[in-house]
Amino acid sequence: MGIVATIPMRGFIDIMYKRIVVKFGTSVLTGGTPRLDQPHMVELVRQCAAVQNQGKDLIICTSGAIAVGHERLGFPQLSPTLSNKQMMAAVGQSRLMQMWERFFDIYGTHVGQILLTRGDVEHRGRFLNARDTLNALLDHNIVPVVNENDAVTTAEIKVGDNDNLSALVTILAEADLLLLLTDQPGLFSADPRMNPDAQLIPEVKTIDETLRKLAGDSVSGLGVGGMTTKLQAADAARRAGADVIIASGHATNVITRAVRGETIGTRFPALEIPLVNRKRWIFAAPKVAGSLKVDEGAAQALCTNGRSLLPAGILSVAGNFSRGDTISIQDQAGQDLARGIVRYGSDDLRKISGCRSDEIESLLGYVYGPVAVHRNDLILL
Repeated sequence: MGIVATIPMRGFIDIMYKRIVVKFGTSVLTGGTPRLDQPHMVELVRQCAAVQNQGKDLIICTSGAIAVGHERLGFPQLSPTLSNKQMMAAVGQSRLMQMWERFFDIYGTHVGQILLTRGDVEHRGRFLNARDTLNALLDHNIVPVVNENDAVTTAEIKVGDNDNLSALVTILAEADLLLLLTDQPGLFSADPRMNPDAQLIPEVKTIDETLRKLAGDSVSGLGVGGMTTKLQAADAARRAGADVIIASGHATNVITRAVRGETIGTRFPALEIPLVNRKRWIFAAPKVAGSLKVDEGAAQALCTNGRSLLPAGILSVAGNFSRGDTISIQDQAGQDLARGIVRYGSDDLRKISGCRSDEIESLLGYVYGPVAVHRNDLILL
């Protein structure tokens, strides 16, 4: 596991961040209560305004729409159906945005709302449109306030939680720091709720299964994500070239301290060789359309030799997908090896799997090239 220390370190990291994404969890905005903690929100905005006044680009990913809607309607006792949650989000979304607008106005800062769904990042054109909108707001010194469009999304098109949404925004904006603010000081060596000897981990260089087992679920009852989703978000953002910090949203001056490089919370350094822009988009898709299981030779070619995936190495095809969809590539044991953009649909691949590339045209009647997934469209996991 890539933990480099198990006790908090002090000092500063010699890094100059230019574009920062800050994610506010529901527990941070409510303080663990059923209501928004508006004085604390103003304090968070004060720090954000201070960062922006330093000439840095700042993007906010905010949770809390459902919690705000619940408060606004007087805490009705409703069954937790999707339609009821969407109703709460519809009521709370506009009010939450009004609060952010009012609080930022105290410091003379404009904000602009962006609502996203999974489709906005899985479709290449919509991905680029969302990126252009973010950049236009930032170019005019407007703070984008991003949330998932909970009022209309369904389980099939939801990102699923605002931790992963913030990672997608980090990829969209090509940010160099993602700050995940939560009700915990960071990632611990054990569950601090159960183990009094648990120690804060100040830096993590590798996210592996051992580390994931340390992550716990959300216990506030107000949010969607726990530490597990934060690790997922950290893994995605660091692959795109951003540092990630998980820290307490109630720590003194947490935002300004993190941005100026002070060691706070748990830091996940960016990969030294981040993904190129097109591959960042591939990794941005939080859900794959299907999977390909490959033989040992193909796995070796992909992981060690940097080769493309040929039809000959495919053992089986799972799911129904089209040419251009994002799929997972797995070894014979079902372990995920890579993710990539497939050049043939699932029906075609079932016909040509295990066959030589020079047989594709005779089997299908046409050919899109000799590979199933090109190495330029593929990311090793």
